[in-house]
Amino acid sequence: MPNQDLKLHSPSTLRNRDPILELLRDVLPESGTVLEIASGSGEHIPHFASSLPALTWQPSDPSPQARESIQAWSQEETQNNLLPPLDIDTTSETWPIEYADAMIAINMVHISPWAATQGLFKKAGNILPSGGTLVLYGPYRQEGRPFVDSNAEFDAYLRAKNPAWGIRQVEDVINAANQYGLTLTSIVEMPANNLSVVFCHT
Repeated sequence: MPNQDLKLHSPSTLRNRDPILELLRDVLPESGTVLEIASGSGEHIPHFASSLPALTWQPSDPSPQARESIQAWSQEETQNNLLPPLDIDTTSETWPIEYADAMIAINMVHISPWAATQGLFKKAGNILPSGGTLVLYGPYRQEGRPFVDSNAEFDAYLRAKNPAWGIRQVEDVINAANQYGLTLTSIVEMPANNLSVVFCHT
């Protein structure tokens, strides 16, 4: 039995996991390995693994506490397509995985230093095959679009916790991805003023 005390909880998971899942159905390959970066509490990936059983799901997080939570949530499921979490810090030059058919990162870019996003793109450019998909999900600023009050308040909260955090300009994210052979394929509006930003490795 999983240790319930090890489980972390993110209130937004139940609200956003199905909209994210529907997008993933459209953009992920039919089979292969999907690497999740910054899996956090680990509540998303068992849901994805049970809903998309032809894919192998690899969670990861640099936090030992998060990895314990990921493992605790994963143990509630019996799928053989859900792997134990890896210790991945995107700013590290060395990752414990050399290949993935696709990558996802949910609510990572704004809750980490900019160097973490740059490291994510750098490694995605190395481990994804040609045509491989990278999906980012979270709140973003967009040129020509109003910055809604709820996101502005969230941005202020993040920067108060850590000045290196904050909601990024999506155009800056796209430009950084382009440097590592990742080309924007779509920006999809999601509930609660979030976006899914989808890249293809060229």
